[in-house]
Amino acid sequence: ALTGRGRYAFPNPRTSGRPMSENAITAALRALGYDGQTMTAHGFRSSASTLLHEQGYPSDVIERQLAHKEANAVKDAYNRAQHLPERIAMMQAWADYCDALRIGADVVPFRRKPAP
Repeated sequence: ALTGRGRYAFPNPRTSGRPMSENAITAALRALGYDGQTMTAHGFRSSASTLLHEQGYPSDVIERQLAHKEANAVKDAYNRAQHLPERIAMMQAWADYCDALRIGADVVPFRRKPAP
């Protein structure tokens, strides 16, 4: 849960001071009935990247936020920019977008695997 009080956006509910495990979202998706082909945890990163690009945010800012390594070796060696002000504004816009979805604005339902 996003509390705004801790170090991590997704804290570990069982172990204080640690992030949520990398498999927790996958396990939650499976518990909700989604299979690994319909929806994956990594797919959320892809969706965010796509939607942020559609909103006109610069690729360098998005890629830095996703912690992707620069493919161009020379650029990677010389460019140490973190783009923090841009990333903060971008992530606030992303949070606002997610909040709008949560309250029902323009929600596109996903197909779910039928319950057994």
